[in-house]
Amino acid sequence: MAFGTEALGFSQLFPGITNTLLTLDSNFRIPLYREYILSLGLGGVSRSSCKKILSQGGPDGKGMGRAITIVIGGARESLLATPETMRLIVRDRKGFVTLAVQQGADLVPVLGLGENNLYDQRDTSEEHPRLLKVQLLLKQVFGWTMPMFHGRGLLGKWPGLLPYQRPLDIVVGRPVEVEQQDNPEEEYVDLIHRRYMDEIERLWDEWKDVYGGKRASKLEFL
Repeated sequence: MAFGTEALGFSQLFPGITNTLLTLDSNFRIPLYREYILSLGLGGVSRSSCKKILSQGGPDGKGMGRAITIVIGGARESLLATPETMRLIVRDRKGFVTLAVQQGADLVPVLGLGENNLYDQRDTSEEHPRLLKVQLLLKQVFGWTMPMFHGRGLLGKWPGLLPYQRPLDIVVGRPVEVEQQDNPEEEYVDLIHRRYMDEIERLWDEWKDVYGGKRASKLEFL
């Protein structure tokens, strides 16, 4: 809603930037749903798609002013999205950093505070290890998985698939500037990755007491 539509006024908050929300390429193979997400302006999250978006268009015709939004943790992180927690799978994921350096695109961390409270979900990693194996197999085969979640029903009663009516606040961090390199060295990628994680942590510390609400644990990087 924040980055795939104008619901929160992205173009007014970030004038001069054309943003594209990215999703799994497999979503574009589903009839009708494909047309729906294309009509919203979504793009595929493959490396070739990211490069194309960041290198074409804009006022200079070479991608200036273009931006992409990626959910770094993806399907694996969705299995950890239990209420009152903030666990991010980012520690060993550096491909997006390499891509950003190659394209000369600064990294801008974003957190959705309250997002994990919109649904109740069982933590299958501890309570149902066999089910977790099935979920991970789905992710490996299809690129997506199915968390065991529920929300409220159509009339506001449990259970259902509608999200609970709870606050959700999107906070945007400071850009982590990069120096464009066609073949970045591993040490430089690690440096930018650390700066990115440090900015996420700063963002969390600044806003957790304002928008974080009740918390069962602190911010975790996995």
